[in-house]
Amino acid sequence: MPDVRRLPASAPFGWLAAGWRDYCAHLLPSTFYGLCFATMGWLIVFTFRNAYEYVSALVTGFFLVGPFFAIGLYDLSRRRERGLPGRLAPTLDAWRGNMGAIGMFGLVLGIVLLVWARASLIVFALLYTGEMPNVAGFVGQVVSIENIEFLVAYVCVGGFFALLVFAISVVSVPMLLDRNTDGVVAVVTSLRAVGANLPAMFVWGSIIVALIAAGFALYFVGLVVTVPVIGHATWHAYRALIE
Repeated sequence: MPDVRRLPASAPFGWLAAGWRDYCAHLLPSTFYGLCFATMGWLIVFTFRNAYEYVSALVTGFFLVGPFFAIGLYDLSRRRERGLPGRLAPTLDAWRGNMGAIGMFGLVLGIVLLVWARASLIVFALLYTGEMPNVAGFVGQVVSIENIEFLVAYVCVGGFFALLVFAISVVSVPMLLDRNTDGVVAVVTSLRAVGANLPAMFVWGSIIVALIAAGFALYFVGLVVTVPVIGHATWHAYRALIE
């Protein structure tokens, strides 16, 4: 097990600044990954435009598996750190270096996504009191005072899954990319890093939520920038937290 460093609560702001510098240094390949995330959001909305309860489950669930799909962003930061050219093509199959462990971790995140999607639909079925929300008025209908019980339950259940994924993946995927280790070691190391740096992890989690929410608020367009910056910053979080 690698050693875990203890960092101040202000450390995530340094990671974010380093992530922004990586984004600016590799603008085109980073934007490509951001467009992939935004496009997935648009496709989900278009496909389930008449069943928005599925949209909320799948869009939020898609970002539970985000740490896995951001491998290319981690590799871009790693390449810049090593002085290598920031080209897109080599990052598309960066997972091949530790294919078994990364694939297994991706499978775990996929299972979490499926469980969350089912849990989300159950919360809708049990606690949503009005007519199923449509795309145009989704936010207004969901956060209305008539649906306060539903909103509290949805946030609590969703928060549990988000915290679980955050705890097991805050450094695990960059670690799997960077070192020839297995998923168990990476997950345990990630949990140790979270446990040893609770104030910093609270700040980092809040930053991620704020940036992703901003991306959602701009109809996924904001994700073109926020997701790559978070991905690059996650690499720097890994480098700062793990010896």
